[in-house]
Amino acid sequence: MGNRLSKIYTRTGDAGDTGLGDGSRTPKDNPRVEAYGTVDELNSIVGLLLASPLPDGVEPMLTRLQHELFDLGGELCMPGTTLIPESYVEGLERDLDALNEDLPPLKDFILPGGSEAAARCHLARTVARRAERRVVSLAEAEEVNPVSIRYLNRLSDFLFVAARVIARHDGGKEVLWVHGDKR
Repeated sequence: MGNRLSKIYTRTGDAGDTGLGDGSRTPKDNPRVEAYGTVDELNSIVGLLLASPLPDGVEPMLTRLQHELFDLGGELCMPGTTLIPESYVEGLERDLDALNEDLPPLKDFILPGGSEAAARCHLARTVARRAERRVVSLAEAEEVNPVSIRYLNRLSDFLFVAARVIARHDGGKEVLWVHGDKR
């Protein structure tokens, strides 16, 4: 699984390339690097969300997601490696169903926000969508574990529902989108 760094700066990327987990080197703007870099960004945003007060049960779900996102980043960093099993998608679906159970049906679009923590969750959702797009782009050029794409798709759904739960928990309310001619 790669080398452990005892010295953080290596200077090996100073010319604009980076090492992948399999030891090969590639440009830093390679679609693979874009994909795992966006997953890393998403993981950081989930960490920011975890720094907020959260409803009971949500924190362990998000902590598990951080570990799974680290697995996904590792998978994307090592061509030909599979670290994301179908059980990760199934786990997201179980969590999604559990969180969605007590929510009223959504009849209108909602604006991102409702509370600070809910806004952070919506930010994570949008970055999850971008990560999904990056992995799809990578899959057009190279072989990618198809479960990883399903995982990111389900993850953005989970984060949307989690944002709704968090907004209600925080005493905020979902702000419904009102079409321009009705505002």
